[in-house]
Amino acid sequence: MSESKIKGILDTTMEKLKGMVDADIITGTPTVVGDITLIPVSRVSFGLATGGSDFPSKTGAELFGGGGGAGVSVVPVAFIVISGDNVKMMPIYNDLTTVEKAISMTPEIIEKAKELFPKKEKKEN
Repeated sequence: MSESKIKGILDTTMEKLKGMVDADIITGTPTVVGDITLIPVSRVSFGLATGGSDFPSKTGAELFGGGGGAGVSVVPVAFIVISGDNVKMMPIYNDLTTVEKAISMTPEIIEKAKELFPKKEKKEN
């Protein structure tokens, strides 16, 4: 009987986890700056634990205790930079532990992207 109760806990935990993790977390919302589009890319990892046990009862009633939990970690790792037909991946190096690092690097990423994709001069007829 406790197997179905543990399965219920596991199913509920997995449903909640599915609600937290989707493709929009891995590739974030694109940001357009001038003619350059930046798409943040993140590494997502998660852990899951579920367990339970039947307990003896002198009254004959079924006693069950159980629980489950999950954790998710989202770490920015790169930006996809798009300018016209050119697409480049710009990894974020150094300290990969905080979202603040990625946000603070956005101006630097934009400047580097401008250097990577120099504007084409118009040809005179």
